[in-house]
Order: sequence, then structure tokens, then C-alpha cells
Amino acid sequence: MLEITCLASGSSGNAYHITDGHSPLLLEAGIPWKLIQRGLDFQTAGLAGCLVSHSHQDHCKAVKDAVKTGLDCYMSAPTAEAIGITSHRIKLIEAKRQFALGSWTILPFAVEHDVEGALGFLLVSRTGDRCLYLTDTAYCRYRFTGLTHIMVECNYSLDILRRNVDEGLVLVELKNRLLKTHMSLETVKGFLKANDLSKVREVWLLHLSDGNSDQDRFKREIQALTGKPVYIAGS
Repeated sequence: MLEITCLASGSSGNAYHITDGHSPLLLEAGIPWKLIQRGLDFQTAGLAGCLVSHSHQDHCKAVKDAVKTGLDCYMSAPTAEAIGITSHRIKLIEAKRQFALGSWTILPFAVEHDVEGALGFLLVSRTGDRCLYLTDTAYCRYRFTGLTHIMVECNYSLDILRRNVDEGLVLVELKNRLLKTHMSLETVKGFLKANDLSKVREVWLLHLSDGNSDQDRFKREIQALTGKPVYIAGS
């Protein structure tokens, strides 16, 4: 049975632990390594690897420390270059080229963000679980079948964002960046409607904005749409 644990989610840092009972993985290393160690009860030696989606600090802050402890970190070449790290522990991966990692087969795919080499991941376990990890993207150009778990960014809703702009709480420049680089509640709904949810057991909403989201509303609306259990990462 696949288990997902959120260590941190949001603009201040992202890190998730996922295990199929055979090969535990770290998704993102966007908080200090000491906090990751503490969140995993100092059991980091058992991790099979860490997947890093892109080079923004809230996703890669602890990569250099993770590598020093002997953890293999998987990322695109542009991400490694932007972080400024070279090591035999850095494993370069490419969109649409799947690779094996322990009991997992992982397919990276390109996402729509504002840095080069940003990736999402489809993680397929030999147990039969299929988990989608999708964050920091304006939308997803791909469709998926047979998913059992969905981890998807739901950063803001259009109505809350527009209200905050009207009230002077959010700069227009920030609004325009969010529209081009992060998934809204409305986009998430469209994505979920377009995909096969027949085998989905859990939906995790990730990376909610502190001021432009409403976690109770987002959970309620996605649960009503999908009929699946919905979890808010970091809540």
C-alpha cells in the first residue's frame, strides 16, 4: 500500500515522503536538511533517492546537504546547472525517458514553469500503484490512465486572486506570474475531469498559496468533483 507523508508544502518549502513498502523516496528537498531528517525520524539512510522537480529554492534548498549524506538526487541537467552542483550523486534525467529506481519505474515529463528543465513525475511501483506528482506548472499537457494516487498543485483560485488584486493585497505583477507558472483551482478541476480517475484512491492538493487559497473550500470542491478522499498537504 502506497503511503504519502507531507514534510512541507508551499512557497516556504516543499518536501514529501512516498513509499510503496519497498523503496522509500523523497520528493523535493526544499527545506533545510535537518528538518527533513527530523521529519523522517532520522531514517534518511533508507531512502532510495530524491526527485527534484526544478531549481527554485523551495524545492531544492537541501540538495547539496542531501548529496553529502550519500543520497542520490535525480533532476534535469538545467536544474543541476542552476543549483550549481556536480557530484556522482546527481543523477541527470530527461523528460519522456523513464528510469528505474528501486521498486519504481519513473517517467519524468515537462511542465510549464518559469525555469528551464522543470519536471513532473509519474511513479509506477511494482506493487501496481501509479502516483502522479505535478507541481509548479500553469497546466498539464498530458493525460494519464490507471492512476491510484494524485499529488497536484492547487495554488490559488481565480476569484480570490482577483479580489486580492482589487484590494491591493497582491501586486498585478505577481498575479500575472501566478497565472503563467502555477495551477489554479479551476485548472486542477479541468485536469481532473480530463483524466481517468476510476482507480484513484487519494488526491493530495499541494503548494497552496498562503493568501490566495482556501483549503477548506478547495478540499470540499475537489472531493465533490472526484468522489475521492482529498488531503491538503501541510495542513
